[in-house]
This record gives sequence, C-alpha cells and structure tokens, in this order.
Amino acid sequence: MGQEIKTKGEIMLEKAEKIGELWAFQNESLEEKKQLVLFDNVQFIYELALAQLELKSLGVKFEVTNGLREFKLLEEIEDIEPLRRKLAYFKLIKGKYTDYFHIVRKNRTRSVNQYLTHWIYPYKGKFHPQMIRALLNIIGLKEGDTVLDPFIGSGTTALEAQLLGINCIGIDISPLCVLQSKVKTESAEVLPEILEWKNILLRKIGLSLFGLKVLDKTIEDISNEKVRNFFLMAKLIAISDNVRRRKDFIKSFVKNLDLMILSVKDYVDVAKELNLKLGKVDIRSGDSRNLPLEDASIDGIITSPPYSIALDYVSNDAHALRTLGYDLKELREEFIGVRGKGQGRIDLYNEDMKKSLEEMYRVLKPEKYAVIVIGNATYQGKEIKTVEFIIDYAEKIGFKLVKNIDKIIFGLYNVMQKENILIFRKGEKNE
Repeated sequence: MGQEIKTKGEIMLEKAEKIGELWAFQNESLEEKKQLVLFDNVQFIYELALAQLELKSLGVKFEVTNGLREFKLLEEIEDIEPLRRKLAYFKLIKGKYTDYFHIVRKNRTRSVNQYLTHWIYPYKGKFHPQMIRALLNIIGLKEGDTVLDPFIGSGTTALEAQLLGINCIGIDISPLCVLQSKVKTESAEVLPEILEWKNILLRKIGLSLFGLKVLDKTIEDISNEKVRNFFLMAKLIAISDNVRRRKDFIKSFVKNLDLMILSVKDYVDVAKELNLKLGKVDIRSGDSRNLPLEDASIDGIITSPPYSIALDYVSNDAHALRTLGYDLKELREEFIGVRGKGQGRIDLYNEDMKKSLEEMYRVLKPEKYAVIVIGNATYQGKEIKTVEFIIDYAEKIGFKLVKNIDKIIFGLYNVMQKENILIFRKGEKNE
C-alpha cells in the first residue's frame, strides 16, 4: 500500500488543530484575548458587519478590537454549543472549532466558497454560502423553521438551511435551477444507489461505440428520480465543459461524476461527524409572481432576484436548457427580465418584481424578516436604479427596511460593482 494522500481540508485541519492546542493550552492569556476568532478569509466590511449582526442576533455581548480583527466577549457564556454549531464567520469560540470550520474543509475545488455540493454546475451569480448561513442566523431562524427562496437559482439558500436544520422551500421558473438545487440537496439520501448505477453506466459506456446514446438511454432507465437527476446533472456539466472549454465530453463526464460522488460522500460524512439534523428541502418549479403557498406560512425569506436586465439567463444556459428539452422562446416568455427591449424590458421587469414582492409579503408571517440581495445593473449604458425601486415598493406594501448593507463585489461579469443586502421586516397585522 502506498502512502495515503490527504485532502487539502485534512491538512488544513491538522495545522489548525496544532494552532488550536497552542491557543487552548500553552497560553491561557492569548486564548482569553481571542475568544472569538474570525476565518482568515473574512476581509470585506460587509462581512464584518454580518459577523457582528449574527453575534447580536444570538444574544452575544462583545466588543471589537485589534483593528476589527478580534472580538472579545463582554459577558461569560455558560453554554457555547449553540454558537459553535451555528456561527458562519467565526472558526474558533473559546478554543473550540465551529461546525462551519469543519464543514468548509470538505472541499474538492480550488474555491473557498464551493465546499460540499455547492460547486456543482457553473451557474453565474451564485450566492456566497457563508453570507447565507450568517443571514439565516441574523433573521432569527431556528431548527425546524421554514425559509423561502422564491428565486432559488443554484440552491445555495437550500443547502445552507439544510446544514443548519432549517427547512427550505426553493422555487424557480428555470428547470435548470430546479434540477441543480435538487441534486445538491437530495443526492446524499441516495448515495448507495448512485454508486451502484455509476458502475452499471460506466460499464455500458465502455462496451459501446456510441457513448452518448448509451449514456442517455441508461439515465432514462433509472427509476429513482433523485438518482436519475444526479446523472443528468453530471451530463449537463460535461456538456458545459464541451461547449465552453472544448473538453472531450466522455472524459469530462467521467471526471465530474467522480468529483460529484466524492462531494456527496463528503456531505454524508460531515453530517455524521457533526451529528447534524438536516433540514427538509422542498424544491419546486414555480413562479415568484404567483407563489403556491398559504398566507403567513413562512418564517423567513432570503433571496436574490435575477439580474436578467443585464444578464440573459436563457441565452447563458441555452445549451443545458435545450438538452433538457425546453424551447428557449417559450422559456423567454416566462422568465423575469428577459422579455422586451429598451425601456419596455425595464418596465416589464419592474412589474414582475412588484408582483414578486407582494407575494413575498403575503406568505411571510407577521414580524418576520425578508432579505433581498440586489444591485443596480447597467443596461444599454445606463444604471438601472433597481435597489431604490425595491426599497420604495417594498415599503409601500408594508415592509419596513431595518438594514441596508453595502456589499462591494468585484468582477461579476463586468455587470455590477456593488450589491445591497436589504433586510425588511413585515409588521404586525394592525400596523
């Protein structure tokens, strides 16, 4: 047997544990000074703002020291377990590693934000998962509560809610978004069956001269939808690699299939290691303008409406949507923000967003919170004041803006420079 190869995450943990031993046992005064230790990659002002907000939401009294890099507790906390289990922006609490520290080390990619199944499929404009975990804490959602994301996109809200034991309803009009969100959150349930079908599928491809046709027929023959979706997603990633990077389809399929399986296994392993009680996830094909939900049935909302005015999601994912059998012209008539031209497109987008905001208000429980991450896009050389529009209309229908956090971003396909994290509260019925 050769020497066992360790993953980057395992090496990271070993180094961190050595450092942790120094903090915890060799220098008690140093440990006391560093009662709350931020992740090293926390560097933007909005991240520090969210880190402070999540501490406040969990009832922690603290002060920030050492140029905003260190946090000191002002009151002793008898039980740190709830904090250790929930926090997003801190890796250490009084010498003990947070659950999130252990979760993020399960990463098969080069990107710090693409741990577990987050990386699956190259979707533009993804949420930062660490931010979503923090926001779930900030708006006070607890295990067993239900969060809604009416623009579920790549499924980040669903996956982060699931890890915290929070139930999630994710809705999207895009069949591609529905598929990838399901795959990221459901595949861990059927890992043994996925492994069985992998062997069957690879054997059939290897024995055939018609790889793609055999692959399609084999995937169609899988009766379990969750397993079938997994292999269909692997196929779509390979198609993306072939179209965008000119990679060989079969080689890409096999490589990404292996990586997807390892990522799902990581999810299963970390859930077991940390004894996570995973939240229930319900991903649905639907329309944010007409939500299939009862009035006042949702405990919180976290979402990011599409930037379709500046980024055409139909054209961007055309190869995948065609592979799934959809007519692009028909989809274009259903998607928000891609209908019409010039000022007409902006007007249609605004009307669609009004309906979406009204629906969010309707389904949210009184005194609960809705978080909308949105920015002012540029269209035909002009800045579209989407943020101001969202704030004005949301307050007009009864929401109260309680926080507006600037989120500076870099290089988002040269479309935007800044987003805003808008936290709204729905008032009581008599307000």
